[in-house]
Amino acid sequence: MALFGSKNDIGTFKGISRELVENIISQECGYYKIMLQDTDKNVYGEGLEKYYIGPVLLNCLIERGDFSFASGDFGTDVSRPVTFRFLKDHLSDANVVPEVGDVVMYNELYYLVDNVNQNQLILGKDSDYAYSEGLENFGSSYSIILTCHYASPDALGINQNRL
Repeated sequence: MALFGSKNDIGTFKGISRELVENIISQECGYYKIMLQDTDKNVYGEGLEKYYIGPVLLNCLIERGDFSFASGDFGTDVSRPVTFRFLKDHLSDANVVPEVGDVVMYNELYYLVDNVNQNQLILGKDSDYAYSEGLENFGSSYSIILTCHYASPDALGINQNRL
């Protein structure tokens, strides 16, 4: 039987984290969810014209990488890795389930989601996967981390209208 990591302990951790992310750090991004059922595919399984839901405004922690430029036969390619860290509660409140292929907008730049990690657990336990009797009330999945790369709006099929 576990002594620490009960629902009260988890509530305290999540309350402090929510206060920190929402009111002190206050970084926000727009989240675009791809609509697979409305996106037509060609013979290769590629969607040339994609449809998105959003943007949904979410609080997060952002780790920005540096821009890098590579010259190729078709011009200069721009790349920039970015990591977005979301509290799982923020995503569930907004009814957003992150998946590879979704788009995150930050500072009017678009980032395509490459990887979704959900491996930060409070005290190393996840109450959804309690194998022993009595551990279903201890531990919790805490955050979702998205690894993304820069993508141009033209490549994503997102039109930016200006007044």
